[in-house]
Amino acid sequence: MTQTRQSTVRILLVDDHAILREGLRSVLDRETDLRVVGEASSREEAQTVAARLAPDVVVIDLKLSAGSDYEGLALCKALAKSHPQMGLLVLTTFLDERLVVEAVHSGARGYVVKDVDTTELVRAIRAVSRGESAFDSRTASAVVRSINGAGSRPEQLTDREVEVLGFLAKGLSNSGIGEKLFISPTTVKFHVSNIMRKLDVARRAEAVYAASKLGLI
Repeated sequence: MTQTRQSTVRILLVDDHAILREGLRSVLDRETDLRVVGEASSREEAQTVAARLAPDVVVIDLKLSAGSDYEGLALCKALAKSHPQMGLLVLTTFLDERLVVEAVHSGARGYVVKDVDTTELVRAIRAVSRGESAFDSRTASAVVRSINGAGSRPEQLTDREVEVLGFLAKGLSNSGIGEKLFISPTTVKFHVSNIMRKLDVARRAEAVYAASKLGLI
């Protein structure tokens, strides 16, 4: 469901650890435009609560019980099918390229790792509530590498080009990207030129558009 600037984003937290849910609730409820309306500790409970409360965003851990499979993926699939208007955001400890891509294929609009700072998490929740994709720099790179490696692009991007593309998609200038990666703006320009060649685009704006189709922005 698309949010207006004045509206409150209603959130359902799904995690099998009560103390983590409590901590997340405390952090998110400090934001004037975010409100945690419900919690769940299992896939079954989450589906019931989601149907009852119709939240705007469901924040989902991948592991919902000790020793289990990644039940969060099954939950994403179920909610994406039954409630396609809900924004699904995976918040997990697992930084695994396969899981990132599988979560996206299961209906998640975003994937962030639990060690992100509060600002990044809040940004991701707001983005997902607007129907946008939300990844931190590490998980975004995983998506790009997976799509690139699957043969959707004629030539593979290098790891450095993937990093540059991630920052480019976030709107950083050559100088800003250089500061992040500790390289010169000239070197960044060289990488951007290679990225545009490999993505078969002629301008930076087109490269950003291509990045959006890859789920970076």
